[in-house]
Amino acid sequence: MRKTLMLGLLLAGAAQAQTTLTVVTHDSFDVDKKLVAQFERENGARVRFVRGGDAGELLNRLILTRRAPVADVVYGLDNAALPRARAAGILEAYRSPALARVPAASRLDGAGLLNTVDSGLVALNYDRAAWAKTGLPLPRTLDDLKKPQYARLTVVPSPATSSPGLAFLLATVNHYGEAGAWAWWREARANGLKVTRGWSDAYNKEFTRNGGKYPIVLSYASSPAAEVYYADAYDPKKLPAQAPTANLFLPGSTFLQLEGVGILKGTKQPALARRFVDFMLSARVQADIPTRMWVYPAVSGTPLDPVFRFAEKPEVAPVKASVTANPQRLIDAWVTQVLRAR
Repeated sequence: MRKTLMLGLLLAGAAQAQTTLTVVTHDSFDVDKKLVAQFERENGARVRFVRGGDAGELLNRLILTRRAPVADVVYGLDNAALPRARAAGILEAYRSPALARVPAASRLDGAGLLNTVDSGLVALNYDRAAWAKTGLPLPRTLDDLKKPQYARLTVVPSPATSSPGLAFLLATVNHYGEAGAWAWWREARANGLKVTRGWSDAYNKEFTRNGGKYPIVLSYASSPAAEVYYADAYDPKKLPAQAPTANLFLPGSTFLQLEGVGILKGTKQPALARRFVDFMLSARVQADIPTRMWVYPAVSGTPLDPVFRFAEKPEVAPVKASVTANPQRLIDAWVTQVLRAR
């Protein structure tokens, strides 16, 4: 019995001594648990995931806790968040060898502060059935959304707390210029444009497809594919003629979002953190990402489920360097010029 007790104590001590890697992510993060378990076995470590809210909230949290980091690795910061993250000095540079398989145009940062994991096209979606009930023609421009007949039909997440919301804000500034963008936002809000805290509130609560009142929502160009995939009795060999939702690629409304993984300064597990960055760019994880997070894998040649035929990839207007140079300044201006405007 004494030997059994000693063995139990030794095993318990070994379990407690196991290295833990903490990874903080945005709320939409999802990777197959079997793949994570495999990483843990291969590295003799435990991975602990911490949800940090939407990407905007995540970045704010990381900046506020930079003197005592809440994690070793972060996933979910994007090309709109990178300038602020770089300025705050919260990331440790590491270029994964796997970046060689990521097209140069999709790489987030030359120094490796963020290694691109995936890309998504932020775009307006509409609910086909709900829209048919309005009897209206589909809007063709953003300016249409300011017209009385399109009042109270659109919901978007806030640029201040949501990464797709910020992407949409940058798209409008790129399209109209700053003064024109603030004017558009003020007029659209006066016409009933609803702004929610995050994407989940907009899509899962306010969008008519999920029981809400708004038939137009800001989401991703891949969202119609997700609607088909999660339908009852999905069969990749028997795809429907169309998805229940569709994209509205209005000029000035679409933005290419690049998401990445990076190592937080102050990590106590730098070697393990680097291996996790490599893991996120591995073939097994890249193939898992599309039908879990509904974005495109960064590594070239990664296979896609047939349902991605409903995930359109339109031409996106080039974004001026001045628009992405300091997104926080634009967020602050949006709060002042739009939210607090009377």
